[in-house]
Amino acid sequence: MKKVLFWILGIGVTLLVIGGGVAAFALHNTTSKIHSMDSTLSQASDMKTKSGKSVAYLLLGTDTGALGRNYKGRTDTMMVMVVNPTSKTTTMISIERDTKIQIDGVDAKLNAAYAYGNSEAAVNAVDKLLNITLDGYLLVNMNSLKQLVNAVEGVDVNSPLTFDYEGYSFTEGQSYHMDGTQALQFSRMRYDDPQGDYGRQIRQQLMIESVINKLKDDPSSILSNDFLNVVSDNVRSNISLTSLRNLATKYRDSAQTINRDQMTGTGVMIDGVSYQEISQAEITRVHNEIMNAGK
Repeated sequence: MKKVLFWILGIGVTLLVIGGGVAAFALHNTTSKIHSMDSTLSQASDMKTKSGKSVAYLLLGTDTGALGRNYKGRTDTMMVMVVNPTSKTTTMISIERDTKIQIDGVDAKLNAAYAYGNSEAAVNAVDKLLNITLDGYLLVNMNSLKQLVNAVEGVDVNSPLTFDYEGYSFTEGQSYHMDGTQALQFSRMRYDDPQGDYGRQIRQQLMIESVINKLKDDPSSILSNDFLNVVSDNVRSNISLTSLRNLATKYRDSAQTINRDQMTGTGVMIDGVSYQEISQAEITRVHNEIMNAGK
């Protein structure tokens, strides 16, 4: 089930962005649990959200098991999300998990930063790679996409390609109303996608967008017990409650336009390990996109 549940990270921000102030206060118990495994909460975005400036968060999806387990796994899904209330946009940029970086002077994949350290280490690795300063993170386990989609009573997604996977068939250009199981299979397939992992990232982003649209159409679903239980059980964050409240009250229009992108590289083998090598030109392009999305 690798890489399929980063969406809840995005939703952790998005449900507050589009849900309104009432939702923020109704979510007090949920956010308390979300913060329960963090020793310190980031104050980085508090001043920004207080004044209604854009913020950039790192969405992390772990590859195994429940949060709080002894084996943490790796963050096989990594995405920068820029929320801008001035331009009324949300920008999602997928960061390739196999990007080659250095950890303590040794070649490593970007998704190892969390496994070797913690969520803050993953944030620091992305900051260093892209020469940016993120305002916080949301971390989600990989076992809850099915429950999330079911909690919002299904989502509508347009398939970008034709494929069969685990008993489900999808046709390019056709729209589907998906329940949790169908959404999971739509998002998991990689090997039959001509673009491989990059193709899967596109389908993941489409799933995020579909959930955002569902919550925009029916904000009351944010307050359902099913939805809150999925979020509280599966999301952890260092974004302060102050920032979450500010997002809820000041950033609702940021979901009017959703922009999607990917950082892409070239596959290389080094000492028998496969990496994605990212050119400096591509790193600069993504850096500039993040900066421009925040203006």
